[in-house]
Amino acid sequence: MTDPTNEPSVRTIVVLTEDTLGAADIAHLLSLHDDKDETVTFRVLVPADTERNVLFSFVDHLGLGELREALDDVLRREPRRPSEATAEADVQLAKSLAAFAEAGVAATGQIVADDPLPALKAAVAEGGVDEIVVVTYPHAVEDTFHRDWASRAREVLRVPVLHLYAGTSELG
Repeated sequence: MTDPTNEPSVRTIVVLTEDTLGAADIAHLLSLHDDKDETVTFRVLVPADTERNVLFSFVDHLGLGELREALDDVLRREPRRPSEATAEADVQLAKSLAAFAEAGVAATGQIVADDPLPALKAAVAEGGVDEIVVVTYPHAVEDTFHRDWASRAREVLRVPVLHLYAGTSELG
């Protein structure tokens, strides 16, 4: 949409992701806003997952037919040490920002606490956030009972929230 001064509008999209964004994820995000009269900036938030629920993770993997991954989750005896979770989130953030750069789009980002809702609230309270896109893998229990990040964000934030499943064009 063009404004009366003929300057492109600027939209800020906050992307909350639980894993590294891949090329397919970036392509989907960019396709959401491919209007030439609009400039889009992206802010990526990656939680340092220190409190992963082993039972929920186990059920998620079983629901997707991922027996080996289900067993791996149980044997790792989560939660991990906070320093390991933060280091993993740092790598995920760096790779996600590199994927945006490879697509020719500038993005900023930060690591947030295990529960990302306070960080989303703060970002919206600062102003200028037009939309939130949550990119996760399917989570059978959280998605079914609407306790996933996107559902929780929709309950309290006054901006549009879209939930995409990582690596696909499927909506959560």
